[in-house]
Amino acid sequence: MRFRCAVFFLVFAATAQADWTILSSASEPGRTGIVHRHVVLEDGTRNERITVDLAIFSTKSCGLRVLQNEGGAESLADVMKHEKCLAGVNGGYFDEKFAPIGLRMTNGQLIAPLQRARLITGVLVASSRGVQIVRSREFSRRPTVTAAIQCGPFLVDRGQPIGGLNDSHLARRTFAATTTGDRALVGVCSSVSLAEFSKVLAITSLAENLRIERALNLDGGSSTGFWFARENGSTFSISEQKPVRDFVGIVPK
Repeated sequence: MRFRCAVFFLVFAATAQADWTILSSASEPGRTGIVHRHVVLEDGTRNERITVDLAIFSTKSCGLRVLQNEGGAESLADVMKHEKCLAGVNGGYFDEKFAPIGLRMTNGQLIAPLQRARLITGVLVASSRGVQIVRSREFSRRPTVTAAIQCGPFLVDRGQPIGGLNDSHLARRTFAATTTGDRALVGVCSSVSLAEFSKVLAITSLAENLRIERALNLDGGSSTGFWFARENGSTFSISEQKPVRDFVGIVPK
């Protein structure tokens, strides 16, 4: 009897977990082969929905820049336009004095040093080798590194969701990811927990033949912003709700 009860509990626990399925998706082209993908997902067990917006690009034709906004005077949309970016999102964490928390490199120059902290466990790196996401302990400041931004936590590693992430606090999310191929992406998600978002990125196929290898959480909540330049010259934008310290922009090589 005890064995049957234990089996029933395990089955119930497995079925009670969130099971995100795609309700709808749409794609639109940008310049230089970049694609904006809008995906709506639903967890049928809890009747919850989230939306994810992605800017997917080839690392062969596009790169990343970390763009400074030291006084917080400019918006994501303003910076993306005058820097002639293809797409972009808000960047990393910063303190009450608007100083960056964690490593920042812009145009090959060090803006803020690498930090050892529990939350900021990864670095988004752009170099002559392309776009990478590395553990903070793996980062090496090579001459070929043109941009870097330290943030966290890791959401996906080796294609698997990260265990132990918070599963109760819901907030808007910003992230960057690399894939098993030559594509990378930046994106945002409507309110979701870190634990659930980790599962969505690792398990759900958000685009055709897209397999996320590593994903890193960027600053979220009211900092979350997304901007995309359509091929026809118009833009799609989700505005941040407060001034932020820096941005991650996708640029043509």
